[in-house]
Amino acid sequence: MSEDNTSSATPRRPDWAAFIIAVFLFVVAGVMAWDASHLKTIAQYDRIGPATVPQVVAFGLFCLGIWTVAEAWRGEFPERDRQEVAPVIWIVAGLAGQMLLLRVAGFSIATGILFALTARGFGKRKLWISLPLGILLSFVVWAIFSQLLQLTLPAGPLEHLFF
Repeated sequence: MSEDNTSSATPRRPDWAAFIIAVFLFVVAGVMAWDASHLKTIAQYDRIGPATVPQVVAFGLFCLGIWTVAEAWRGEFPERDRQEVAPVIWIVAGLAGQMLLLRVAGFSIATGILFALTARGFGKRKLWISLPLGILLSFVVWAIFSQLLQLTLPAGPLEHLFF
């Protein structure tokens, strides 16, 4: 009789991407706890003050970080699909374009560009349809917020043309 030492299930190695996520959780928890410790406390008769909820959230994030480290060490996270970089680049380009153009071109045009590039990232290839549609939808949103609700959103040439 020969013993076969090879098993059909290969042990998974630690998930290093999950370790990075755990470090991020620890950093966010630390920043929140530090910030909560510097909040001014008003003389109160209760123990609950303005720092209580941030401290609870920081504790929760710290616990999630510990859990993530444990799961990453055991390698129990499911296998991730291969990441496609091109859609992420289209969406990040849309966000960067909106941030850069918001004051110059106004809300409608900048957000329309964000809409079109995000649609492109999700697979809509016809930018000549997405861009005008995004600008139109963004203009409607701007008009509702700016004219009806009296909130201040950056106005550009398109908004000044109508209002």
